[in-house]
Amino acid sequence: MADPVELVRRICLCFPPRLPPPQRSRVPPPQPRCLGVWARLRLPSSALSLRCRALDASKPSAVRGEPSEEYDDDEEPYFSVTSSRLSEVDYLGESTKGDLNVRRRHLDALGGNGKSTLHGPIEEIAWKEARQAETLLSDLGIADPLTVRNSPRGIFCTRTLNLRSISVIGYDMDYTLIHYNVMAWEGRAYDYGMANLKSMGFLVDDLEFDPDLVIRGLIMDKVKGNLVKADRFGYIKRVMHGTQMLPTRAVSEIYGRELVDLRKEDTWEFLNTLFSVSEAVMFMQMVDKLDQGLVPAELGPLDYKGLYNAVSKALFRAHVEGQLKREIMAEPERFVEPDPELPLALLDQKEAGKRLLLITNSDYHYTNKMMNHAFNRFLPNDMGWRDLFEMVIVSARKPEFFQISHPLYEVVTDDGLLRPCFKANSGGLYSGGSAQMVEKSLDIHGDEILYVGDHIFTDVSQSKVHLRWRTALICRELEDEFDALIKSHAQKEKLVTLIQQKEIVGDLFNQLRLALQRRTNSRPAQTLAATCMNDQELTESMQKLLIVMQRLDEKIVPLLESDGELFNKRWGWLSRAGLWDKSHLTRQIEKYADIYTSRVSNFLHYTPFMYFRSQEQTGNSPLQSLKTRYSS
Repeated sequence: MADPVELVRRICLCFPPRLPPPQRSRVPPPQPRCLGVWARLRLPSSALSLRCRALDASKPSAVRGEPSEEYDDDEEPYFSVTSSRLSEVDYLGESTKGDLNVRRRHLDALGGNGKSTLHGPIEEIAWKEARQAETLLSDLGIADPLTVRNSPRGIFCTRTLNLRSISVIGYDMDYTLIHYNVMAWEGRAYDYGMANLKSMGFLVDDLEFDPDLVIRGLIMDKVKGNLVKADRFGYIKRVMHGTQMLPTRAVSEIYGRELVDLRKEDTWEFLNTLFSVSEAVMFMQMVDKLDQGLVPAELGPLDYKGLYNAVSKALFRAHVEGQLKREIMAEPERFVEPDPELPLALLDQKEAGKRLLLITNSDYHYTNKMMNHAFNRFLPNDMGWRDLFEMVIVSARKPEFFQISHPLYEVVTDDGLLRPCFKANSGGLYSGGSAQMVEKSLDIHGDEILYVGDHIFTDVSQSKVHLRWRTALICRELEDEFDALIKSHAQKEKLVTLIQQKEIVGDLFNQLRLALQRRTNSRPAQTLAATCMNDQELTESMQKLLIVMQRLDEKIVPLLESDGELFNKRWGWLSRAGLWDKSHLTRQIEKYADIYTSRVSNFLHYTPFMYFRSQEQTGNSPLQSLKTRYSS
């Protein structure tokens, strides 16, 4: 019989609560119930005053955790922050930089380093405090991290990350800080790209944009004219040639011995970002045209790779010529999906002492227009988006930005006038440069920097591989996948049950088959009971079990084929390739992203001091483990 506590937990996990929008007003002074927490610690009432303020970074002795002559005895802060110089490595291998400590003098004031007030086994004390903390969190209307994580707005962790030790957080802009309506943005990119193909002589008037044709994480086979979905090992599971899905047998015949290797850039093109949607749709539709003989002869003999190059060139022109961006700048409300929580999440990080950077490939004019639209109306006290960032770098030319140095220019006027410079300073607005220049100007490097972006290669893998920055991937589709997972729970449970039944029946059938094999060779079966079965009983039992398995297959196959259809009818789940195996996309995320989530504003549901701990790995990603629990 199942443990009832575990059963209740699983049932609760099937229906994660929707989080209420966070309240941005300051928390009111503690009520009598809250004061009980402070009273148990026997802190003086002044502890609830400004004496609990964050450290003034201008007082270096305070940062070191030493008494400062600049404070009177009754003004000295209760807390100190562990500096880089004094940081150590904790039991999970993370830096303790940024941890908050009680000063020795005030700890002694509690009575013998707190022993008189915190006496008894620490397990009992911690359990009691944890229960009281849960109550207090509930009273304050704050969701605990576990509840947040088990929701569409959770932040999932693949590598343990102590956010307190992060000094600098860098952000990409497009599809990271700014989320576009895919149908609008990619639809217009598709329109401009098709117009360019038409000007080149292609027949495209009958084609329309279909965003459901592709999902992020698929891979274009430029040589065979296919779009494929691979598992974490590179084995190809689903294939679309042109706009038609191929049957399993055809997939096996085409790719039976071939693995996806993204290093072979002349063959494979990975859909890293939502910006890839329009390109993939165009290519697949044009493959149909080529197969149907509808590519004009005057364009010359084209193979699939030549066709891909033509599509890529047409879209490149759409971006470079600037018509698309001018249209978006003229009507940003049509293309940008507003997120009022986003600026406040960044404001929390800035006020917590994080130095924020904006590093984008977009030019200054476009960046300024989009950021003004998305941020300024949601910021308090007439703040502008520039006030959030220690440094802004436009036209960064990622991924080269993380690999080599380009000339650095300062943007000196609102018109975007550039002036060459050789050093970046705090508060500056620049064009070009390099990540190494950023590290040098901020006097910081490596794992004290977290970079957040939506492009697995350009943003996440390159900053990780070349600089060892910590990384966060933004993948908006996780929300739709999570919701689809909840809705498909009953079907998935039925499917898993049928498969388990077939496995049990199949185990018995295999044992009887082995017994028959041994009998044929005049050898005893595995057990005395199997050896004593007569031939007719053995044969009839095997026939019956075969029929049962065949009938189970009739139920399993359609359920298996429709698994994931609530997310995408052609490709199924974003994170899986098959019933349980991870997709190639999930493998890339696990390899390069320390944390991943659906949007930057999800940080608002945590704190700037969060310690993200990677979950137990059982062959599944944290999100996959969550799905396994839903299916149990």
